[in-house]
Amino acid sequence: MAATVPATDPTDSSPTVTADASAPQRPTPEELVARAVAPVKPAFLRPPPVREVPKEEGKAGGGGAVVTGEKKSKRQLKRERQQEKKSTAHLCIEVGKSGKVESCKYGTSCRFSHDIDAYLVQKPADLDGTCPFSTLGQSCPYGLACRFLGTHKDNLAPLKTEGNHERNPLSKDIQKLLWKNKYKFPKASAQIKLLGLKDGNKNKEKAANDDNPDETCELNGNDKSESFSSIHVNIESDPTLCKEIDNSEGEPLVVHSANCVEPRPSKKSKVEVDEIQNHGTGIHDNGTESEDLNLSNGLKVSSNNQSSCRVDLVTTPHLREKKIIDFREKLYLAPLTTVGNLPFRRLCKTLGADITCGEMAMCTNLLQGQASEWALLRRHPSEDLFGVQICGPYPDTVARTVELVDSECSVDFIDINMGCPIDIVVNKGAGSSLLTKPMRIKSIVQAASTVTEKPLTVKVRTAFFEGRNRADSIVSDIYDWGASAITIHGRSRQQRYSKLADWDYIYQCAKKAPDYLHVIGNGDVFSFTDWNKHVSDCSKISTCMIARGALIKPWLFTEIKEQRHWDITSGERLNVLKDFVHFGLEHWGSDSKGVETTRHFLLEWLSYTCRYIPVGLLDVIPQRLNWRPPSYYGRDDLETLMASDSAADWIRISEMLLGKVPEGFTFAPKHKSNAYDRAENG
Repeated sequence: MAATVPATDPTDSSPTVTADASAPQRPTPEELVARAVAPVKPAFLRPPPVREVPKEEGKAGGGGAVVTGEKKSKRQLKRERQQEKKSTAHLCIEVGKSGKVESCKYGTSCRFSHDIDAYLVQKPADLDGTCPFSTLGQSCPYGLACRFLGTHKDNLAPLKTEGNHERNPLSKDIQKLLWKNKYKFPKASAQIKLLGLKDGNKNKEKAANDDNPDETCELNGNDKSESFSSIHVNIESDPTLCKEIDNSEGEPLVVHSANCVEPRPSKKSKVEVDEIQNHGTGIHDNGTESEDLNLSNGLKVSSNNQSSCRVDLVTTPHLREKKIIDFREKLYLAPLTTVGNLPFRRLCKTLGADITCGEMAMCTNLLQGQASEWALLRRHPSEDLFGVQICGPYPDTVARTVELVDSECSVDFIDINMGCPIDIVVNKGAGSSLLTKPMRIKSIVQAASTVTEKPLTVKVRTAFFEGRNRADSIVSDIYDWGASAITIHGRSRQQRYSKLADWDYIYQCAKKAPDYLHVIGNGDVFSFTDWNKHVSDCSKISTCMIARGALIKPWLFTEIKEQRHWDITSGERLNVLKDFVHFGLEHWGSDSKGVETTRHFLLEWLSYTCRYIPVGLLDVIPQRLNWRPPSYYGRDDLETLMASDSAADWIRISEMLLGKVPEGFTFAPKHKSNAYDRAENG
C-alpha cells in the first residue's frame, strides 16, 4: 500500500503549505532500530490517539468520577450471596442439566432455584455460534444454563469421560487427605531424613497422630515396612533403641547424612537439634561419617556399633536409568503465568508447539489441596509431551510436592522454578531468591530427583543481582545432583525485562554443562531467525524456550517449522482468536460464568497481541521483541483495531466473539497496562 499525494489545483486560492527546510527529517529505519522503535512504513503512520485521563475516584469537582459504595461487612456480603443463590439467576445445576425439577435430590431444601420458567425469562440472550459440546456430537453438560441453548440437539451422546477429557483432576478423596494432613509421603520423608535436612511436615504429622492414636499404632506396627517400600530397617540394638524407634511418628529411623548437604555455617543449622538428640542415643560414632557416605550412594550399610541399626536401602536408580526426554530442537512453550492456561497451550499445539508446560504452581498450595492451584496441573490429551512447573523454598516441601504430582498426575517431566522474579515469591525464599543460596538448590534437587523416576528439570535466571552471575556455577554440578535439563533465562532478577537477554552468557553456561545435561536457552526469541541463530551458535544448546514471543504471536511455532516470516492477515488472526474462545468455552464452560472467564483470559492475552506489527508494514524484518510500536493504521479496520493498546478496543474485540459485556464490567490486566472501566470508556 503506497501513500497517494493529492494533485495541486491551480484554481485553489487556499494558502499552500510549504515544507520547512529547517524541520527535522524522519529518522531512517536503521536509526529507529537503534532507538528500539519499530520502523513502520511512513504510509501507515498516524498521530497517537488522544485519550482523556480518567478522573480519580472521590476527587473534588470530578463529575465523571466513579462513585464507590460504602463498605459492607463480611456477614452482610455472605447474606447477599446466599440470597443471590436463591434468586432465579442461579438455577440448580442438576435441574439445569436435565430440565426436570425432580432431578435434584435435595428437593425443596436445595439452596438454588428450581423455577425453570423464571430462570429462562431473566437469562441473557444466546450468543452467536454453536455450542462447543454439540459440535463434538455430545450433550452439553450445562443444559439450560448454556449460552448456546438454541443450538442444542436432541439424542446426542452423553459427555465422554475419556478421549478428549482433560487429565489430572483433583479427586475429593485426595483433597480430603491433604486437608487433614493424612496423605503419606514415604519416599520424600525417607530422603529428607537421609540427607539430614529438617522435616517441616514432621510436627504436623505428630499433631495429627496425637489426635488419632490408633492410626499411629497401626503405622508403627507390621504395616510400616510396607508403607516405606524403598527402605527396610532391621533392629540389632538394645530394647531402648527399639522403643525410641517405635515412637518416631511412623517414620523409619535412618542415619543422618549431614555431610551430603551441609548448611551454610553462618546460619544456625536446622540439623543441629537432631544431631544433639541423636548424640544422646549413641547413633553417631567415629564410623558414622563413612557410613553416611555409603548410605548416600544407596549402598547397604552395616554397623559394628551395637547402639546403631543396620539399614538396607534399595539403590536409587541412576539418572540415566530414568525416562529420558530428548529436548533437542523441539519447540518448547514456556510456562506462562495467567496467559499460559490450558486453552492457550492447546492453541499453541495446533500451531506447531512440541513441548508444553503448565503454569507455575506453588508447592504449599498444592500440598494444602487448593483446587485453584491444582487446576494449573490440568492437561489436555493433545499435549503429548507435557510437564508441570512447581515452586517452593525448602527441600522437604518440594520433595513432597514432586512425590504427590508423580503419584496423582499424568506428566512427562517436572520442572522446578528457581527464577521467578515476583516479589511475593521471592520474599518467601522461593523463585530467583534461591540463586543466592546454592546449597539449598543442591538440597532441593537432590531431594526431589530421588522421589520420582520422571525427568526433573530446573529453570533459573542468570543471577539475582545484576552483574553477579551465578548460573555458570550451578550448571556444571546440577546433573550430578539429579536434574536432567536446565533452562537458563538470560536476565537477572534485578534486571527483569529492562535489557535484552544475555545469550553470550547462556552459551558460556552451556559449554560448562556435562554432555548428558540438556541446556535450554530462554529470552527474546521472536522469529525463526532468532531460533536458528541461538541453536546454531552453540551446539550445546538443546533448544530454545519461547515465552513472550508466543504470547504476542503464537503462530511463531508455525514460522519456525516452515522457516518463513508469516505476513498473517487480520482475518487469519481473528480465526486464531476464535479457536482460543472455542477451547476456552470447552475448558471453563459454556454457561454465563464460563463465558466471562473465557473473556477475562482473552483480554489478558489481547494485552500482549496488540504489540504485534504485521510483516507487510515494516521497513525492517523481522520484528524485534524490544521494539516499541508507534501508532499506525492497519491495512484494514480490523487490523487497526488489533493494533490498539487501549483496553476499550480489546473489549470490542471480545464482544465480536463473546457478545456484549455484562453491566458494571471492569478489566485491569495483571501487567498494569491500560485498565478498562465502563464508566470511563463508555
